[in-house]
Amino acid sequence: MKARFSMKFYYGWVITFALAVTETISWGIIFYAFTVFITPMEADLGWGRTEMTGAFSLFMIVSGLMAYPVGSWIDRHGGRWLMTGGSALASLLIIAWSQVTDLGVFYLIWVGLGVCAAATLYEPAFAVVTTWFVRRRSAALTVITFAAGLASTIFLPLSDALLHAHGWRNAVLILGMVLAITTILPHALILRRRPSDMGLLPDGEPFIPDAPPVILSGTTVREALSSRAFWVLTIAFGLSALAAQAIRIHIIPYLMESGIDASTAALASGAIGLMQVAGRAVFAPLDSKFSGRVMVAWVLGLQAASMLLLALGASPLILLLFIVVFGTSYGAKTLARASVVGKEFGASHYGRISSVMSVFLTLGWTLGPVGAGYLYDLRGNYDLVVWAIIIISLGSVGVMALIRTPKRQPIALDLLPSGESS
Repeated sequence: MKARFSMKFYYGWVITFALAVTETISWGIIFYAFTVFITPMEADLGWGRTEMTGAFSLFMIVSGLMAYPVGSWIDRHGGRWLMTGGSALASLLIIAWSQVTDLGVFYLIWVGLGVCAAATLYEPAFAVVTTWFVRRRSAALTVITFAAGLASTIFLPLSDALLHAHGWRNAVLILGMVLAITTILPHALILRRRPSDMGLLPDGEPFIPDAPPVILSGTTVREALSSRAFWVLTIAFGLSALAAQAIRIHIIPYLMESGIDASTAALASGAIGLMQVAGRAVFAPLDSKFSGRVMVAWVLGLQAASMLLLALGASPLILLLFIVVFGTSYGAKTLARASVVGKEFGASHYGRISSVMSVFLTLGWTLGPVGAGYLYDLRGNYDLVVWAIIIISLGSVGVMALIRTPKRQPIALDLLPSGESS
């Protein structure tokens, strides 16, 4: 009876759909809502734009630095209590944000939120899913990222509506309470460490009594860091993150400088978010048919193509093409990285391996917008910025050519007799 039930309704999907909800809310409140409250906080507290955005930059740096400790914890203990604690602390910190009057305290709050982001956003969620799925991993990751891709679409207007209805302090307070109510209990009650804890097999395969246990295997952290594949992928994704984040943050002022009105530029920026979701929907079925390396090369190639479009000007047709191509590649890239790390290195040390890569990506996310701003100030226009991101994007594709084809593919699952280890 237990075997038949596992085949019909696999608990991994319960975890996946729970994470789809909590990731959407966590991204929306912890990450995206900040931008809505910059202007009203400046007016109320008298802080400058640099001081305000400095807190968010610090948040990004701390989140990147915490990636490895978080990944190590998940590999050893699973994500259940880490994500529960991260959600609880994030809720308290956002509530504290609603009462802040001192800039130093504000910075401390965002340092804490950086820790919480590392413990609750994509990296730990992907690590959990990687443990529960092998063949259906891409589908499960797509469910989560498809939903979370709508976080900005949902929470930017929601935060703005709360701001206008209740003022910035009460709006932030409400968001903190929403985060607590909707994420803490799902993480505590639904998440589990691995399928075997519930007598299940990954992907919901039929349970066979007295069969040898399934032990997750894969590349160790040391082996991964010693491999060419890891560093090629890390450099490729890092360059891609540098270029993509630079244009993602500067897209509205770039379009306005190109003669597009502010409302159309804002609409174009929002449309990129919708295309991210479409890109993830397209990626999932293709990922099961092609190798992870091929998919990464195609995704990075699409991003480079979108950057080349910017050099052609900002006519309505070019802008539309850019939104479609860039948004699709930007969204698919999130899935491509999670998928290729699982395919290349297995599941047993996924959290730590992925987190090391994440540290380098965080550098790209942090430096990209600042570097683009510096080049803009240097020349007084975005011409140099556009050509810089084109070159960097093409470089990310070129780096992939350095990866070697392995003699054999890593094995994500081994059936080992009880008492043996991989």
